Amino acid sequence: MVRVKVPPTARQRRLGAELRRLRERADLSATRAGELFGAPQSRISNIEAGNYAVSADRVRALARLYECSDDALVQALAAMTGGRTRGWWDEYRELLPSTLVEVAEFEHEATVLRVAVLVAMPGLLQSAEHVRASYSQSVPALRPFEIEHRTAFRIRRQGVLHGDAPLPYTAIIHEAALRMGIGGRDVVRAQLRHLLDMGEHEHITIQVIPFGRADFPSAGQPITYACGPVPQLDTVLLDTDHGCQVLHAEAQLTRYREVLDRMQRCALDPAESRDFINQIAKSL
Repeated sequence: MVRVKVPPTARQRRLGAELRRLRERADLSATRAGELFGAPQSRISNIEAGNYAVSADRVRALARLYECSDDALVQALAAMTGGRTRGWWDEYRELLPSTLVEVAEFEHEATVLRVAVLVAMPGLLQSAEHVRASYSQSVPALRPFEIEHRTAFRIRRQGVLHGDAPLPYTAIIHEAALRMGIGGRDVVRAQLRHLLDMGEHEHITIQVIPFGRADFPSAGQPITYACGPVPQLDTVLLDTDHGCQVLHAEAQLTRYREVLDRMQRCALDPAESRDFINQIAKSL
């Protein structure tokens, strides 16, 4: 077992959190688990905090100790092990807030992404001009080089929607987001055309909730639901003014699945949504 000498990644922290969840369901204290596992309590605590890179065999041994019979979950947890593998997003850790950088890690690890927004365009569907214009309106104001760093980072995040194995992606967008005048008329028109182009890809579904649909559940902040290899490893990301809030408790996952399901039922279907976006673009 190798001590991690750098801050744990989101993946390592999640692995630790899931092992802690299994231990608590087995009604074992960290001290007792350490005794049964042949390790000090501090070792168990550090594993659960993501401070140690633990092997797949050790994860399976802990799962047996905790009497976890869910083979799919155990295999998924074992696949999350290993040392701290650097991703492209690590290049930005000294340039951007850590919560912003980790969004890219969550997207990279996801198997499916579902997003819902009310007043902002989904980040993975934004044109470069729209990204730059959005960051230019930040409070407090960002310096020009900070805007460029963040713009480059967001565009690079969009790589999960391209390549040989693009990520299945569903975006539920309220009409308010389509009509925000960020960057001026030319930028807005180009952004709407970009949405239409992205919606042509088979793995991307775009649905619009028009004004007048009062039956959709309130969601003040953008929601990203990142599906994992098994449902227990799903993650919800809430984009707040203070950074990205990460949720993965079972009740939270259940709640946000229902929120997204209800929003999707309120939305126009993809073909109707495409026509709707096209009409707005032509009116500008």
